Amino acid sequence: MAGNTITKPSDLTCTPSRAARELGLKRGEFDLAVHLGRIRTAPDEGGGGGRRVAHAEIDRLRSADGFPDTLLESVETVGTTDGAALMEVTSARFTRLARLGLVVPVTFYLNRYRAVVWLYLAEELRQFAADKNHTSLLNGRTPEGMRDQLQEGLDLRPRNWRGRHLGFLLRQADDPWERAGALAALLDPVQIAEIVQDPYERAYLNRFRPEPPAHGAPGSAAAHLAERIMTAEDPDEISWLRADLTQVLDEARHHRPAPRPTNEPAAPWPTAEAARPPASAPPAFAEAAGPPPTTKPDGLRPTTKPAGPPPSPSEHPTEPAPEPERSRGMLGWLRRRSA
Repeated sequence: MAGNTITKPSDLTCTPSRAARELGLKRGEFDLAVHLGRIRTAPDEGGGGGRRVAHAEIDRLRSADGFPDTLLESVETVGTTDGAALMEVTSARFTRLARLGLVVPVTFYLNRYRAVVWLYLAEELRQFAADKNHTSLLNGRTPEGMRDQLQEGLDLRPRNWRGRHLGFLLRQADDPWERAGALAALLDPVQIAEIVQDPYERAYLNRFRPEPPAHGAPGSAAAHLAERIMTAEDPDEISWLRADLTQVLDEARHHRPAPRPTNEPAAPWPTAEAARPPASAPPAFAEAAGPPPTTKPDGLRPTTKPAGPPPSPSEHPTEPAPEPERSRGMLGWLRRRSA
C-alpha cells in the first residue's frame, strides 16, 4: 500500500558519480567543487562508507542562475602558463608570486616526469589581478625583502596547499575523532607517536587519518612524492598542528574513548605535560622501557610494594615467596590494575 511505503535514505541521495553526471561535471571538477564547499555532501547512512549527495542539493544547484556555466567557472583551474596569461604577467613573475604565497594552489598533479604541476583557481587569479593594491606586484619590481626570501629558497606552495586541504578535511569531519584524523593526516607518523603514546588510541586515530591524494600506485615513487607534499615540514607549521591535535584529541577522548580489549583497563589519559618524565626522575625511572606511569585522579602516582629479602621457608612454611619487583612504567601499572 502507498501509505505504508518506507523511504530509505539511499532514495533521497545519490552517489558522487551520478551527481557529477547530473550536474554536467567531470569527476575531478565535482571533487574540487566538494573540496571548495560548492557542493554539499553527507555521510552514507547505509553503512557503505564514503559520501553521498542529496537530490535536494542537486536541485538547488540546477535551479541557480546561470547554471551550469557559473558552476563550471567556479571550479576552472589553470597551470602556471595559463595563469600567467590570465593575469597578464610572465610565467617567471607568476611563479614568484606563487612561491611567496600571494596566489595559492588549489590542487596539483604529477606529470610523466614526476614533476609537481600546481593548479590554481582561475576565478581567484582574476580577482587578484583586478585588485588595484596588487598593481605594483604585477608590473613593478619585486620588493627587496621578497627577493631575499626567494633567493633563500622560499616556496610556500606546498604549505599553502596543505592549509587548503586541511580546511576541506575539517569540513568533511563529523565528530572530534575525524577532526583529529584530519590534523594527523598532515603530520609524520613519528610526530603522532610522540603525541599519542597509547597504542590502542593511536590505532583508533589512524582509522580516521585520510590518505594523501592518489597519485600513482601505492608504494610508487609518485605516491611517495604525494605523501611528502602532504606532510608538514616547517617547524612552526608542525608546532601548531601538534598543538591543535592535542586539543582536539582531548575533545575526542571525552566524546568517545578509543576501544580497548576487554582485559585492558581504561586508564586516565595524560596531558602533554603529565606525559613528560620529571626532571628529577631517578635513573631507574628514566631508563624504564615504557612511558612514565600516568597520574591518578587523586593526584597520587601508582606505587609498587618495596621488595625485601625473601623469608626463609622455616619462618613461613605455608606462604609463597613474594614476587620480584614488578616492572615500572605504564605497562607494569596496567598489569597491576588488572590483577
